[in-house]
Amino acid sequence: MLLHFTKMHGLGNDFMMVDLISQRARLRTEQIRRLADRHFGIGFDQLLTVEAPTRPDADFRYRIYNADGSEVENCGNGARCFAAFVRDRKLTSQTTLQVETAGGPLTLQVRDDGQVTVNMGVPRLEPEQIPFQAERQAKAYSLQLDQENYLIGAVSMGNPHAVLRVENVDNAEVERLGPLIEHHPRFPNRVNVGFLQVQNPRQARLRVFERGVGETLACGTGACAAMVSGRLQGWLDAFVDMQLLGGHLQLEWQGEGQPVMMTGPVKKVFEGQVYL
Repeated sequence: MLLHFTKMHGLGNDFMMVDLISQRARLRTEQIRRLADRHFGIGFDQLLTVEAPTRPDADFRYRIYNADGSEVENCGNGARCFAAFVRDRKLTSQTTLQVETAGGPLTLQVRDDGQVTVNMGVPRLEPEQIPFQAERQAKAYSLQLDQENYLIGAVSMGNPHAVLRVENVDNAEVERLGPLIEHHPRFPNRVNVGFLQVQNPRQARLRVFERGVGETLACGTGACAAMVSGRLQGWLDAFVDMQLLGGHLQLEWQGEGQPVMMTGPVKKVFEGQVYL
């Protein structure tokens, strides 16, 4: 069959967007892997599908597949692209959208300047909700890697994140530590790994090693998790400019029990069609 798609990105975190409301398709794991290949396919970090909601209080259902074909719970940069995509496809004219994801509901707000604000929900900090193996909730946890102990924050933003503070993200051991933490047995569903450099209480830098993908230019949920972990440990204020490899996100978190608000840009790259 012929599948129509749109290629988009949020700060370089790139996506293949597929409308499964006006067209029908069933994408298999091996097909997603082939499409994700940057040499022989379309190339993307995640494939995102727009589907009819299963909940009466949602406008759309939003599903996310990594480049390896695995389905995941949430993607913040993808959520912003999702909001712009459904409006561009004329699936809605609303500027505020309620979206159903595997990680829980999201509220998306398209602003007049084209940027999108996402209510990412209340972070989950209890170990069993992340999930992460620990006796009790803590601001930081000791994790053993190659006979060394590292202090990490552990947060779920609908998907699991480990946050490791580093002196400088430019020389952080992302390629070595990222896979070790992603597959650590204390994270039963694997984990995304953020390497956080705090410049001052309102500015930080971040690199993210995403499970099933590798390092990406930006990760919205990773930025939110880093904000939460940094604020819990007293490093960051309630408003933070988070600089990722692909650009900047504006984050707000007022503390435990409150949602994280994330604002950033989106960009349509091209439209196309591919035979499955």
